[in-house]
Amino acid sequence: MKRGNRYRIYPNMEQKVLLEKHFGCTRFVYNKLLNIKSTLYKQCRISISEFELNNHLLVFKEIYPWLKEVNSGALQQASRNLNSAFNHFFKDGFGYPQRKKKKDNRFSFQLPQNYDLNIEKSEIKLPKFGWIKVKIHRDIFQGEMKTLTVSRTPTGKYYISILTDDEEAYPEPEPFSHTTMIGVDVGITTFATLSTGEKIDNPRFLKTSLDKLKYLQKSVLRKVIGSKNRRKAVYKLAKLHELISNQRNDFQHKISNRLISENQAIAVETLNIQGMMKNHKLAQATGDVGWYSFVLKLQYKAQWLGKTILKIGQWEPSSKTCNVCGYHNSKLILDVREWQCPECQLIHDRDINAAINIKKFSLISVGTTV
Repeated sequence: MKRGNRYRIYPNMEQKVLLEKHFGCTRFVYNKLLNIKSTLYKQCRISISEFELNNHLLVFKEIYPWLKEVNSGALQQASRNLNSAFNHFFKDGFGYPQRKKKKDNRFSFQLPQNYDLNIEKSEIKLPKFGWIKVKIHRDIFQGEMKTLTVSRTPTGKYYISILTDDEEAYPEPEPFSHTTMIGVDVGITTFATLSTGEKIDNPRFLKTSLDKLKYLQKSVLRKVIGSKNRRKAVYKLAKLHELISNQRNDFQHKISNRLISENQAIAVETLNIQGMMKNHKLAQATGDVGWYSFVLKLQYKAQWLGKTILKIGQWEPSSKTCNVCGYHNSKLILDVREWQCPECQLIHDRDINAAINIKKFSLISVGTTV
């Protein structure tokens, strides 16, 4: 079972300079290899392997001597990541690999081996860097330490993520029934509505900080490009964005932990998030709630603990179907939060009714009686 361990590191000034060189060199190599692989395929219909890509690294080091200043394993890992991106494109339907841009604020590189962690002294030794102070705020997962990822946030904080593998299989999913599972309907008005009738409020972290965010964005625009004051304004803006992201992640971790620990199975709805983001009236609220990351947390935590995540189809009429008699209300619009079934005369809360139907539809899909 593979798990990640993320800790903050505190490099000195020389180590920070070397870290920035690693970020830039791995990005440079990735883009160069992507250009070679794409050009050969487009013009000659030749697909080169990862081994052949690694041979180009030797040529790059002769043409660009500054590549020798960074760890060779990090450059090879960039080639491996590119090959993995193409495999996902051809086999899993992912998008075509894109160039890594410095302005995207995604700074990271990976080291597959040759690092040493001293837990007692709270230090980690990286090749080319030496010992770096690390804050180990929680115990590392048991198992063999695999790939290490070094990253930097837009606010200038450095982190390491250590992948560990205990070589144990994931636990078998526990059996579940109608009474040991729940349906979850995610939304914007409420973050999540459970089939039990419980509603979890949407904290709206972005909306809460929106006025301050607009002020800081205007402050950045007023500053002269390249000036020290502009860098200060950009840092303040990045710090607020980081705060919003941390608040959202913390909230989602707490909710997902509770739902996973209290139930054997969780049923959720497949949502067309990309389509909803194209609606200018709902895009900001949809991005603020973070449905995709929440479902992702549910999935990997369920896999760790032997729980089950069930998904119903995107076009299942969970909100428009009466959960008692099955009547389909085709005229129900998004603004209507309560409606009365004309068949059984029951008054439905739209979200609770949807959560109950999500649970029922998922049980039917796996052949379990409701």
